[in-house]
Amino acid sequence: MPTAERYLKPSDLPQEVPVFPLRGAILLPRATLTLNVFEPRYLAMIDWVLRQDRVIGIIQPVGGIVSEESPLGKDCNLQSVGCVGRLTAFQELDDRRILITLRGICRFRVKQEVSSDTPFRIIEPSYDHFVGDFEQGCGEDEVDRHRLLDVLRKYLDANQMEGDWNSIERASSEALINALSVMSPYGPEEKQALLEADDLKTRADVLIALAEMEIASGGGDAGGTLQ
Repeated sequence: MPTAERYLKPSDLPQEVPVFPLRGAILLPRATLTLNVFEPRYLAMIDWVLRQDRVIGIIQPVGGIVSEESPLGKDCNLQSVGCVGRLTAFQELDDRRILITLRGICRFRVKQEVSSDTPFRIIEPSYDHFVGDFEQGCGEDEVDRHRLLDVLRKYLDANQMEGDWNSIERASSEALINALSVMSPYGPEEKQALLEADDLKTRADVLIALAEMEIASGGGDAGGTLQ
């Protein structure tokens, strides 16, 4: 059963969810996130969710060492908002790493952390504030798509990147905005702002503002391709 048909309302989701605290990473409804998993605690988490309902929460840690992507232990504070996704693909590699792909379902607020003897953290989420996440395309009519695409072209040009414009123009506004938010190169605070945006129009406006600020500051010259 496709993910979109499996989860139609908050009660379709588990009430206890293992979380992957990862600085600079967000997930959004119907967007995908690919992760390279190698730490023993998260390898154990993958084994656990494969025996359960395959749902994982992606959430950013608060504070700490900037370069520390995923803080050790269970003491680091977590952001109040994350997003759950279903593990839709995984590949075991020869060096014991696992590549996984998550497809976003719905954002959540952390109600409380669940005490457990697992090496990974488990939280009790509340999905009530984000019921609109279950509705595919919710808010697309309010998005200024023309402005979004115009700024995206300017951003790619400023950064010497190419875009697959056939795919970009075919994509729905929701798919485009959420995918760009997930893959954007911005810092943890900016990514959290994109995650917590009240609606699709607000998220698009934040993306546009961030891109315009980077263009005005000179952008970058890393080069590459956006697909």
